[in-house]
Amino acid sequence: EGARWENLIPALALVLVIEGMLPFLSPRGWRDAMSQASRLPDNVLRTLGFVSMLAGVIILYFVQ
Repeated sequence: EGARWENLIPALALVLVIEGMLPFLSPRGWRDAMSQASRLPDNVLRTLGFVSMLAGVIILYFVQ
């Protein structure tokens, strides 16, 4: 059980690395995407967030 918590910090660090790649590699493209995302309705953003979380849980399930 404790080993899973030990993986949390490296996992969060990896998320930050991945999240930082797009604005680093293509600031204009990232800005345009964020501008478009800001115009989406809340329910669409919630659905996208849920699908993203669900995909992450499924991936974790299969690699564990």
